[in-house]
Amino acid sequence: MNEILKGIPASSGIVIGPVYIVGRDDFEVSRRAVSEGDVVSEIVRFEESLIQTRQELIALQRKIAQEFDQEQAQIFDAHLLVLEDRMLIEEVISRVKREKCNVDFIFQEVLKKYVNVFSRMEDEYLRERIADINDVGKRVLRILSGKKKRALSDFEEKVIVVAHDLSPSDTAAMHRKNILGFITDIGGKTSHTAIMAKSFEIPAVVGVEVATSKITAGDTIIIDGGAGIIVINPDAKTIANYKEAEDEILAKAKAFFSLKELLAETRDGRRVELVANIELPEEIPFLLDHGAEGIGLYRSEYFYMNRKDLPSEEEHYEAYKLVAEMMKPYPVIIRTLDLGGDKFISQLQVPRDMVPFLGWRAIRFCLARPDIFKVQLRAILRASVHGKLKIMYPMISGVEEMRQANRVLEEVKEELRTKGVPFDKNMEIGAMIEVPSAAVTADLIAKEADFFSIGTNDLIQYSLAVDRTNEKVAYLYEPAHPAVLRLIKKIIDDAHRNKIWVGMCGEMSGDPMFTLVLLGMGLDEFSMPSKMILQIKQLVRSVTMKQAQAITEEALTFSTAREVEKFSKKKLKELVPQVYDSL
Repeated sequence: MNEILKGIPASSGIVIGPVYIVGRDDFEVSRRAVSEGDVVSEIVRFEESLIQTRQELIALQRKIAQEFDQEQAQIFDAHLLVLEDRMLIEEVISRVKREKCNVDFIFQEVLKKYVNVFSRMEDEYLRERIADINDVGKRVLRILSGKKKRALSDFEEKVIVVAHDLSPSDTAAMHRKNILGFITDIGGKTSHTAIMAKSFEIPAVVGVEVATSKITAGDTIIIDGGAGIIVINPDAKTIANYKEAEDEILAKAKAFFSLKELLAETRDGRRVELVANIELPEEIPFLLDHGAEGIGLYRSEYFYMNRKDLPSEEEHYEAYKLVAEMMKPYPVIIRTLDLGGDKFISQLQVPRDMVPFLGWRAIRFCLARPDIFKVQLRAILRASVHGKLKIMYPMISGVEEMRQANRVLEEVKEELRTKGVPFDKNMEIGAMIEVPSAAVTADLIAKEADFFSIGTNDLIQYSLAVDRTNEKVAYLYEPAHPAVLRLIKKIIDDAHRNKIWVGMCGEMSGDPMFTLVLLGMGLDEFSMPSKMILQIKQLVRSVTMKQAQAITEEALTFSTAREVEKFSKKKLKELVPQVYDSL
């Protein structure tokens, strides 16, 4: 009998394949007694693991020095010092001799003691060495245990990844590799990992809770990313049914490609922009294949992830230049560094707030660290001569933050003018409206900005007090909530009254359920995962602006999200059945 698990739909699509389990990278070694005659071999095994770990680190250090520079390679000096700590090494050896116990268990216990001691120290530099100790410790334990960590970019066979959780850098490593899809125990529909999966068109289900306990390596499973369903070890009939459904989905998606070269305009001539959200330049062929007219959200924080140093100005510049040139003549909106919430980077020392989405993050971090902020701004300005770049500040909560950010930008512009470095002097500067205070004062912020982009993922969670990454409260995350719709309408109206355009880059923008309502509100730009662009274009081209406005007017009269969704589905099925049937 097929065993079925249910989770949160994160990225649509159906895939069938074998399972690869990704562990949490933790080593809990059991204590094992060794004989007097085996003590020497345990010590030799330990010393050999230290030598091998050192060789791995030196090879990695050399590789980074060649690809980047020597300064960046020096981050591994602290790791090498841990391996040469004679006090730690002698304690492990003496305890193995005294306790006649397996060396990996002793090493693990000594490491825990060191970590506890360092964590109680007042000296911040010494406390930061905990990360070095843990990293080296895991490398040594992996060698002692004989385990090899397999990178998600290394698969030669096609697999479905099952994990307790995946970091955004893990998800990025799957791009264009042999990863058919993935499942996680935790996470929400709008977590950063889920958003990346949708951008890369990797079917995914998150928030399954029991995935890693119910699914084992070697199982064959089916992922239905659109329905949030996983089938474990399906029978032949179930596989055949899902393959038929997969073929039908692909056929329906292919039918929309006839719209690729057509404009996104209503039947009575109202023109809107359909653009894409991206994480990496490698996504650009996807979005161009789907007829995107630009990039409405380029998430720049990926540069800072999965590394122990800060990206240089040249790294930023080369990446932005590449995207600007690849997208020319279309616009590219670069969101400045947006860390915090579900995106942390240890070396930046962003505090682990009790409520991280409300903490020291995004524009707050950038204004507090102008040294880091200016590096990025300089690179964007320099790259602006190679295409049509725009800057967007995340998590603006009021006018003062907008003014502060613009003051820093003006300082950078003046530095470049002094050095004679060219840049686009007419570059548009925008604000992400994703905080209720910004929505309420949008009329004031509009006087300081050239455009708005509504970040609905955060706007919804802040307005409804729902952590969007917590599967326990996922049912309360309601884009159709009357409060959310009213805020969006107010933002759009305030922007237009102040003669600036307004877009949307949250997941709501690419959801056909809400397209007609947003169109009727007067939204100028829809930014979304590239795979949704053609369906949204079909929706826009199927109605008149008058019809959309009537739908919006009626949607705003309902008292609950469920009523809005029921009404929206009815209108979608009635006016654009081909899109309704494709969902």
